[in-house]
Amino acid sequence: MKPINDSLNQLVNKKDFKARLEALRNSILSNPEVKTFLQEHRHELDEQMVDRGLMKMHEFIDQSKCCDKCPSLQSCVNMVKGYHPQLVVKGRNIDLQYERCPRKVQEDERKEQESFIQCMYVPKEILQATMSDIEIEQGRFEAIKLVRDFVREYEPNKKMKALYLHGSFGVGKTYFLGAIANALAEKKVKSTILYVPEFLRELKGSFQDQSFNEKIEYVKKVPVLMLDDLGAESVTSWMRDDVLGTILQFRMLENLPTFFSSNLNFKELQHHLTYTQRGEQEELKAARVMERIKSLAIPVEMNGENKRNR
Repeated sequence: MKPINDSLNQLVNKKDFKARLEALRNSILSNPEVKTFLQEHRHELDEQMVDRGLMKMHEFIDQSKCCDKCPSLQSCVNMVKGYHPQLVVKGRNIDLQYERCPRKVQEDERKEQESFIQCMYVPKEILQATMSDIEIEQGRFEAIKLVRDFVREYEPNKKMKALYLHGSFGVGKTYFLGAIANALAEKKVKSTILYVPEFLRELKGSFQDQSFNEKIEYVKKVPVLMLDDLGAESVTSWMRDDVLGTILQFRMLENLPTFFSSNLNFKELQHHLTYTQRGEQEELKAARVMERIKSLAIPVEMNGENKRNR
């Protein structure tokens, strides 16, 4: 059996191999991006370095740059998905350096922004809501203005009133909350959107796994809280006084902004909170919770067509 070096030498010495290698070399060196790189680094490179770097330059040519060959990030054709190569000089060699492509940068920024928003029992599409996508309608002017003012002026520990968005079904109240959360995320501000009826149902079951206090503490202390669909829950003294009242009292004292959405205006919500499932009428306790809500948020009525019926 012949030594492997002898076989390699024979292969290299074949005329057709040398011709193919020279053709490949000429093809690589005639590539516009390679030519630009070699010209920019002409004072650092010699012919031996160029020859040693042919395979690196060939690897560079075959890959997508700035997503020019990739239909999407998931369909990235590069060796390292989401990263595109750049030719660099390292010591006495030409090498490749991989950096995030534009789509990867965009995806990472989106994920980072989403990490600032905690959605609990709220549809994930709310995470896509943006202020620029909100339809400007007659019944939304005041809400849009106040939301933009809040986002622009928000600072941690600054005493600010949030909004109590109320109106009929499907006018976009929850979407507004998502847009606010995203606008705040761009400023690196954490927020949590809670669908109130489902959150309360989960709290009832959390006594068994002893996570009740942990959940309450988290909701009390999140920098910006958004309570979605307040008034859709069944009223009990425990829910109103020990859960909602406790959370709102803490946030009021700590100047932590709290947004609300509801189908009920203030007067209707107070009536809703007055009567428990057992038929108890507790006007004073309902009024106490309402005072906390009023101290935290400005009531804004939203009108418009039902977007869910489109």
